[in-house]
Amino acid sequence: MILPVIMSGGSGSRLWPLSRALHPKQFLALLNENTLLQETVNRLDNSQCLNPLIICNNEHRFIVAEQLRANDTAAGDIILEPMGKNTAPAITLAALAAVAKGDDPLLLVLAADHVIKDVAAFQQAVLDAKVFAAQDKLVTFGIVPTHAETGYGYIKQGAKQTQSNSSDMATGFDVDSFVEKPDLATAQAYLDSGEYLWNSGMFMFKASRYLEELAKFSPDMLAICTHAYDNKTQDLDFTRISADIFSQCPEDSIDYAVMERTDDAIVVPMNAGWSDVGSFSSLWEVSEKDENGNVNHGDIISHNTTNSYINAGHKLVTTVGVDNLVIVETKDALLVANKDQVQDVKSIVEKLKVQDRYEYKHQREVFRPWGKYDSLDFGERDQVKRITVKPGAKLSIQMHHHRAEHWIVVSGTARVTNGDKTFLVTENESTYIPLGTIHALENPGKIALEMIEVQTGSYLGEDDIVRFDDKYGRV
Repeated sequence: MILPVIMSGGSGSRLWPLSRALHPKQFLALLNENTLLQETVNRLDNSQCLNPLIICNNEHRFIVAEQLRANDTAAGDIILEPMGKNTAPAITLAALAAVAKGDDPLLLVLAADHVIKDVAAFQQAVLDAKVFAAQDKLVTFGIVPTHAETGYGYIKQGAKQTQSNSSDMATGFDVDSFVEKPDLATAQAYLDSGEYLWNSGMFMFKASRYLEELAKFSPDMLAICTHAYDNKTQDLDFTRISADIFSQCPEDSIDYAVMERTDDAIVVPMNAGWSDVGSFSSLWEVSEKDENGNVNHGDIISHNTTNSYINAGHKLVTTVGVDNLVIVETKDALLVANKDQVQDVKSIVEKLKVQDRYEYKHQREVFRPWGKYDSLDFGERDQVKRITVKPGAKLSIQMHHHRAEHWIVVSGTARVTNGDKTFLVTENESTYIPLGTIHALENPGKIALEMIEVQTGSYLGEDDIVRFDDKYGRV
């Protein structure tokens, strides 16, 4: 059987302000009602695949779990990387997890943030790759290029290989070489030659074969990953890898660590409407457009506007006499950019990071394992939030050193612990939590709890939380 390994650790900085460090693009619904992570799961052939194994970082673990639950998807495992070490160590952890169960499945390594429009073509390429992978080949998927692209690496095809599939012939090519991102003239020459494919970052191989080749070419990486995995701990539904050990691991891509060095690499062409949606221009390219070439999301009124990407998240956005623009409005930020320069959005993100701006990490609406909150207003000594608590969910038992809180229930029922008292608060009722008081909030009902929280105090940061007990294992 095939074990899908979905790597969900990207940041998607070029899609800011939609994508943020703590809520990146794989968790966004960019093309339809499903997020990119959910679409990655949905395009798998359930008759061929086991429940997917997800690799993500600690900060994203509850978002991953919630999106899989909302998608009615059971994960085979969710492995938490203590820190990003590029793709080779992440895939090594997945391979170790697979063989630890006594199996040797074919690993289908996928990124959580790709768009693939032709699902049937994708599944056929997977079936072709399965034939080669079952014969101990290490398969990479090469995207049939549609234009001279300078933003992708390339794979040069070698000798053609064919093997009998269940219904027809599986076709692949020996990998002649992996090529870095070219300039435009070189990219055009690659396209004209017909010998090059875009490097998709998707792979298939037996777990054992990958580990064998890694032992040959990167033994230190394998040793450290094995030691880190052997010292894992279980945290709710998550497998937590030893941070102290894993931090010593080399930081390499699978291309450099294995695929460029092995003699058993095969590339299977894929022509499935693929995009890594790495920027707003690529998102514009794969989205449906109106008769003027515009991609519109939200409440938009335009006049003499052409070839633009406009995303109005929460307000009416109007445009007059513009062309080739990207306009993105969120609750807390506005981006206006020339579509030909959207690669430079990452420069804005770097400035936000250096300035330690809230907008670098978070959307105004922040998701938590118990629900979410939206910061409606923020002053020097006050903040107003709208809080949503899922049925049966409970916030940690906690206290604050620098702020007091007023809670007003808008709908639903709250079970409140306030010092040594526990009581119910229902619609149109409120309660006050003094500074320094141990407290907790729970939704004992069957519908979502909606409430307004007014914070007052000298410091209102999210790190002013002392947790005494938490059902989600947070420190």
